[in-house]
Amino acid sequence: MKKKKNSGIRVLIVGIVLVCMIIGYYYYLSNKKSDTSKETQPETTVVQDILLYNFERNYPPSPKEVVKLFGEFATCIHNEDYTEEEFIALATKVQELYDEDLIANQTKEQYIESLRWDVNQLKEQDIVISSYATSASTDVDFFEHNGYECARLYCSFTLRRGTSIEMANEIFVLRKDKEGHWKILGWALAEDEE
Repeated sequence: MKKKKNSGIRVLIVGIVLVCMIIGYYYYLSNKKSDTSKETQPETTVVQDILLYNFERNYPPSPKEVVKLFGEFATCIHNEDYTEEEFIALATKVQELYDEDLIANQTKEQYIESLRWDVNQLKEQDIVISSYATSASTDVDFFEHNGYECARLYCSFTLRRGTSIEMANEIFVLRKDKEGHWKILGWALAEDEE
């Protein structure tokens, strides 16, 4: 009788071990599949990341953040490689940061050609935008003009050609639109402005 009892316990233990092995193997296979699915996802380029930016859900909340995002666009469009379609898409996308009066100054074709000329000028001189920095939030000058809330702030772009570095300090003027979004009304070299 003891022998039968020991035999039943052994069968039970072997059964539990087998069930644990099956569950462990299933867990291993299910995690392995999820890891391989992560590896097969293609990585996006900097250009694609910027083109995927959703202004409707995530519009920059302050003048400083608008200019920072403009700096991202400028760095991308001047430094990255892209197709003609991506260039036009980038040019169109950055206009979502522009005030309607700034956009109205040129036709879309004039704007695209002007931007292309600007990009080509820097590329011909082997100049890249290595970084940019905006004014501190406390240095943003808020004022009212013609019944609109406006803001003025600086952004410094670091331009690099080989080992040579120079700074381009720009002053940006932004205006708050009807939806409460800060839009770029214009910008110029700070030395020209002063």
